Amino acid sequence: MSQRTLLIGSETGLASTTTLDNATVVRVYNGVAGTATVSVAKSTATGYANTSTVTLPQDHVEFFEKSGADQIWASDNAVVGAKVGFTG
Repeated sequence: MSQRTLLIGSETGLASTTTLDNATVVRVYNGVAGTATVSVAKSTATGYANTSTVTLPQDHVEFFEKSGADQIWASDNAVVGAKVGFTG
């Protein structure tokens, strides 16, 4: 069975921390002329902890799963993210 992406929100630059409207799945595109980093900070009762960072190559799309309160951001505003879901 193929999987389809359900568009829920509009793309926005990820240079600042955001939950992307409490997204649990985020589609990220690296539009930077080179590699860029994307980070997710796990939400806890006392703040944020356990930040994880990955490197994305130029013109690459990746999907990130996170809890709604988790923060996501990137090293450049040309890295854009959108709130999405998956359908069967």
